[in-house]
Amino acid sequence: MAQKISCGIDIGTDRVKVLIMEQGVPVPHVLGCGSAESGGVHQGYIEHPEETANAVREALSVAAKAAGVMPRRATVGAGGIGLSSVTANGAIVVSRADAEITELDASKAVETSRISIPTSLLQNRRIIHTTPLQYKVDGKSVPTSPVGFKGAKLEVRTFFVTCMEQHLENLFEAVETAGIAIEDVVATPLAASTATITRAQKAAGVVLANIGSETVSIAVFENGLPVSIEVFPVGSVNVTNDIALGLRIPLEEAESVKRGAIIGASFPQKKLDEIIAARLTDIFELIEAHLKKMGRSGLLPAGVVLTGGGSALATIDDLAKAALRLPARIASAITGESGKSQIKDASWSVAYGLAAMGLQDAARGLPLGIETARRAKHTVVGWFKQFLP
Repeated sequence: MAQKISCGIDIGTDRVKVLIMEQGVPVPHVLGCGSAESGGVHQGYIEHPEETANAVREALSVAAKAAGVMPRRATVGAGGIGLSSVTANGAIVVSRADAEITELDASKAVETSRISIPTSLLQNRRIIHTTPLQYKVDGKSVPTSPVGFKGAKLEVRTFFVTCMEQHLENLFEAVETAGIAIEDVVATPLAASTATITRAQKAAGVVLANIGSETVSIAVFENGLPVSIEVFPVGSVNVTNDIALGLRIPLEEAESVKRGAIIGASFPQKKLDEIIAARLTDIFELIEAHLKKMGRSGLLPAGVVLTGGGSALATIDDLAKAALRLPARIASAITGESGKSQIKDASWSVAYGLAAMGLQDAARGLPLGIETARRAKHTVVGWFKQFLP
């Protein structure tokens, strides 16, 4: 039997990460991973595809050498400030004379919800994920797919993830210029969630906060489904800038201080802690404001899970707990990965999740009803199946 492998490419502001994986039992195996300094990316948005393509090539070369195989296709993450989400409602009259609801009726209901989205929210944007959250038949909620139920009216509440069209075009150009065909495009918060939070946490209610270099992205889950994605234009680089200003030191030195690489330096620890805490508190207040807007402030039993490179900052979980009034933990390891893995921290969660999704067969997995943007000369097809190790 031929070796079944997949590749995940996570293009971040600071680093491009490539992870190559093979199917294993009971969990997949990481064959190799590689990273390179990003180029042409600002706040997760690709501004110069040719520079980004060079970084992808470099990271891909390192990963392929470690894996002993060069992938031809990849599942690629779409993130940064170009990402957003919206929820809309739709309703149809059931078509069959015997009032039995069909797959076509369900699809039409979802389409009516898409049409109801204000034009201003979709201008210059493309829908990359579509998730039916709740169906109602004649005004009564049904706990699963409505197909097979009988009724006169079918309603649906649908969650859509959108991305700026130009960002997607630049993303496709960068990856394809690097010699890789795009198998699928997945919103990075959803990819990270497959590697860092469990099915039980998603069912109870949880917020995943990915703290990157120049952005913080969050994904909120309830009843096993994503209900909100938001990206804030602030990240760990803002902590570095604050340290540089507060301690009057160069940016390079401030970055080392932030990471704890400079030990025994003549900086007042109390002042350093105050600088870091102030910026992190500002970030968590942005998240709290979003949860309040959703009506979920303090109401997610599984709390907040912190991932991304910025989650390594000291006491960040305690600050999150205080600011959000929720249980908080750092996703310090990839769910299901063995201690022998090349994956050392949760900053690889997006790349891992993307590669894991790439292993899923159309006939297997646990469908969430999330339609994804699958690249085929600018067409949108395919279905996202959530991977849970």
